[in-house]
Amino acid sequence: MSETDPYNLDSGPDPATYAAAEPESNTDADRSVSAVGIGPGNLEYLTPRGRRAIQEADVIVGFQTVVDYIADETDADLLTCGYADEADALGEFATQVHDDAIGTAVLMGDPNYSGYQFLGKVQRVVDIPVRVIPGISSLQIAASRARTPMEATQFVTLHKSGSIDADLDRLAAAAGERHLLVLPRPFDWMPGDIAAFLLDAGADESLDALVLERLTHDDEQITQTTLGELSVSAGGSGSESTPYSDLSVLAVRAPIEAEVDR
Repeated sequence: MSETDPYNLDSGPDPATYAAAEPESNTDADRSVSAVGIGPGNLEYLTPRGRRAIQEADVIVGFQTVVDYIADETDADLLTCGYADEADALGEFATQVHDDAIGTAVLMGDPNYSGYQFLGKVQRVVDIPVRVIPGISSLQIAASRARTPMEATQFVTLHKSGSIDADLDRLAAAAGERHLLVLPRPFDWMPGDIAAFLLDAGADESLDALVLERLTHDDEQITQTTLGELSVSAGGSGSESTPYSDLSVLAVRAPIEAEVDR
């Protein structure tokens, strides 16, 4: 698939599917591109391996907000973008990589959580192996803060383009039976909207809910409430329509039936 091939998230091919089509291969390849998860934005959570890939790069591509966090860690050419101009930035990235520049793409958190659409776009344009360097995700921090062990949790990311119907169905099916960890989608599927959806699907309004904002940052904030109380903030599609940050994780705790000896 060339960099000029169109894709439509409603009809395909979804770049996330492209990225997940097969396992990483060509482990002995002479050249590759790194896709680095930079963590939740606090550089104390940037792994040494990820930092090395950033420092060794000649050119780095990523969304402006992500690149800003690591700009002081590198002397590389920084190619920043938003959704509107990401194709141009990725095209320039591919050009430099094809001219033998060492390339690194940076993604918030861990590419394995919500990063596969951008990962797929990188992979499409460079046409050489892409190595994922996992990071620490805000989801992992949220699981620690909310005490929702991953093996007892249903995780869903809504932070992606395209249809999320199947993801919402998975949440509805698990609510009350397993803990839920959700990455909301700014700003049409924020914590209040997710709570309202779960209530409409039959979830108990008394379930404990936590909204964990800007985790690991100095202004980290955790709101502990119930699913019913959280649903009051549903509605709207802009930043002014929700009391919560776009850097949020929603945790909904399932009831713990076993008594814990104290």
